[in-house]
Amino acid sequence: MTRLLYTLILSLLLAAPVAAQETPEAPQTDRSATGGATTLEDILARQRGEKVDNSYRHNSTDGSPAPESYAPGLGPLGGLSDAEVWRDLRFNEANIKVSAGGDTAKVLVQDGGMAWLQFRQGPLVTYGGWGLVAVLGLLALFYLIRGRIRIDGEKTGRTVTRFQFIERFAHWLMGGSFVVLGITGLISLMGRKFLIPAFGHDAFSAIAVGSKWVHNNISWAFMIGLVMVFFMWVLHNIPNRTDLKWLAVGGGIFTKGVHPPAKKFNAGQKLIFWSVIVLGVSISVSGLSLLFPFELPLFAKTFSILNDTGLPQALGFGVLPTALAPQEEMQLAQLWHAIVAFVLMGIILAHIYIGSVGMEGAFDAMGTGEVEEQWAREHHGLWLEELQEKGQAPDKGKAATPAE
Repeated sequence: MTRLLYTLILSLLLAAPVAAQETPEAPQTDRSATGGATTLEDILARQRGEKVDNSYRHNSTDGSPAPESYAPGLGPLGGLSDAEVWRDLRFNEANIKVSAGGDTAKVLVQDGGMAWLQFRQGPLVTYGGWGLVAVLGLLALFYLIRGRIRIDGEKTGRTVTRFQFIERFAHWLMGGSFVVLGITGLISLMGRKFLIPAFGHDAFSAIAVGSKWVHNNISWAFMIGLVMVFFMWVLHNIPNRTDLKWLAVGGGIFTKGVHPPAKKFNAGQKLIFWSVIVLGVSISVSGLSLLFPFELPLFAKTFSILNDTGLPQALGFGVLPTALAPQEEMQLAQLWHAIVAFVLMGIILAHIYIGSVGMEGAFDAMGTGEVEEQWAREHHGLWLEELQEKGQAPDKGKAATPAE
């Protein structure tokens, strides 16, 4: 009996590979009723957002005649519809000649447009909008808990020149234009969803056209201001060891009576500066691509460089596409433009808060250019000492020179 049992087990083990090899392949979609063409299940799967295997359509491009089993008019070359031509158009492989418009006009069907539209109307609007609301909510909560950051010491009544006129001009040129760009950009992105129900199609049409014109033209002011601010303040915003001390105590923003040393710009302001420069340049470049459609493609080359680094693959995104249609370049530019703008708008909201209601005396720096001496001592003590050594600020440690 034992020998028989061993023989049975051995037979099963030897038969297992044969059985595995004879296992039938997974059943394929039955397209006999449509003559090999798209079925209702294919259509429903696309509507559900599922990935559909288009190989049965895409691979049938060798020009061979339709099998007799195909229903009339439904084969690869069947009937008056000429499915082969439509298949080439569908997968952007048709040999198209146009009299004007270049490569852009040759793309007649572009699937990415639907994915772009769905992302733009869904996650982009939803997460971007709620992100701004969250920032405003956190700032309101911080104000309720911390209150306004006051000048702790006794005010001297003396002022120190913090920013010259040209510096304030560049700041307001860049900042003011960005606020206008933010508002008009939100109208263009969210207007259909929120303004049409409130004001109607006709009113929104006028608002949208005006917003687009303002957005396109004010953008030049923002870029000019960005360049001016960079060259005027970049040397003052290079990180140093003092910034570590400032960051270690949170700049005294969360605790009363704490005033870490800082030069002309503290670590927090440096973070704002570099965020504005880096994100502002990114917004400007993608904006120029949108202002001059199809003339400044950005993403195919960028994706190629990223693929060479191996970073997308390491993060699980796989190899990024480098063969992009002109329309895909524009769609990606628009999405990147909006995403970066949302991030920068959140940062600027925090900057506006600190520079206005959040801190006493802060607005004067960009309002008149003059700040209270005690404010300068508490928030930028090292900078004030430098001015005093140069004789550009009053020094309470030195006696006044008697009048002759």
